Amino acid sequence: MFEIAPHFNALLVFIEHRFYGKSIPYGGDKTIAYSNKTTLGYLSSTQALADYATLIIDLKNNLTAIDSPVVVFGGSYGGMLAAWFRLKYPHVTIGALASSAPILKFGSITSPYSFNNIITQDFKGESENCYKVIKGSWKQIEDMAKTKGGWEKLRKSFRICKNYISQGALENWLNTAFVYTAMTDYPTPSNFLNPLPAYPVKQMCKAIDDPKSGKDTFEKIYGAANIYYNYTGNATCFDLNDHSDPHGLAGWTWQACTEMVMPTDGNNKESIFPPSKWDYNERAQFCKSIFGVEPRPNWVTTEFGGYNIERVLKRFGSNIIFFNGQRDPWSGAGVLKDISKSIVAIVAKEGAHHVDLRWSSKEDPKWLKQVREREVNIISNWLSQYYQSLNEIY
Repeated sequence: MFEIAPHFNALLVFIEHRFYGKSIPYGGDKTIAYSNKTTLGYLSSTQALADYATLIIDLKNNLTAIDSPVVVFGGSYGGMLAAWFRLKYPHVTIGALASSAPILKFGSITSPYSFNNIITQDFKGESENCYKVIKGSWKQIEDMAKTKGGWEKLRKSFRICKNYISQGALENWLNTAFVYTAMTDYPTPSNFLNPLPAYPVKQMCKAIDDPKSGKDTFEKIYGAANIYYNYTGNATCFDLNDHSDPHGLAGWTWQACTEMVMPTDGNNKESIFPPSKWDYNERAQFCKSIFGVEPRPNWVTTEFGGYNIERVLKRFGSNIIFFNGQRDPWSGAGVLKDISKSIVAIVAKEGAHHVDLRWSSKEDPKWLKQVREREVNIISNWLSQYYQSLNEIY
């Protein structure tokens, strides 16, 4: 966005989502903001979109730029918001670039297995041995935890700091490393979630396949996890009880407990993860214990286009680019085919999570340069059509 704004002589505006960043109420006190049930109800995608519409209209009035066209951009949840904004407020924006936007992740629109299946294929595609080691490690961790001195062995193997750990905490820690590495499997070094090398999935599998790690499965898995958690080499041990929020996502727990209900299962026998089944009742109990509310699994589909949102977009929508990289686990719930002439799907086989929105680099592969070039061309066409219609009106 920073790079193409000068091309369009555009003003770049970042509108912060309510309840995040500096827009957290109560003077930024997260403890109060995320526990006060009276005001937490105002944290929703619907309210956020209304904020954006109000601010954009006011900004254009204040700048005496009533006729200036607006194009919205977003990645991940932001990509969902971008697509929904174009659908809900077509009079405010002429188009939207929705990158890695899993708008089909609700209810039974897409398979609940797709997320874990894509991660599995990412690692399996790099190395069959890497896949087998990760897949088999969970049972070995479970078995080791049951033995005398097993926890101490696990603690030392994974360089866990000397405090209480549980099997669930260790598994979640490893799961996070594999999930986020697959999401951010970028072709250049990145610092999106954690500092990572280019093609980090490949690097993880290299660590697992490295003969120097011997036959010790835990040493192999540690080598992989260390790439995600300690690529800089600064950490001496890992604190599994660190519940800090470095990415500022505490508000997402509320949203996931109210509207963003996206079922994910792991019962596919080929999955690198242990079997798991998404259970609404279990989720509802969790949300009720924390916030006193139950999830609304049908709200997003009710608010934003229904279970046949692709049909709705075809009938009522226009000017949306959906980008998805097929190495991104969220792509299984993304729009992967053109919906109409102006609602276009750009799919990159080697792409990761909203990679098209990252800063460009000399090391960017050809396919990524082509994706960005196509996006710019489409947006240019939207602008040309807008100005042509504007001239016809006046």
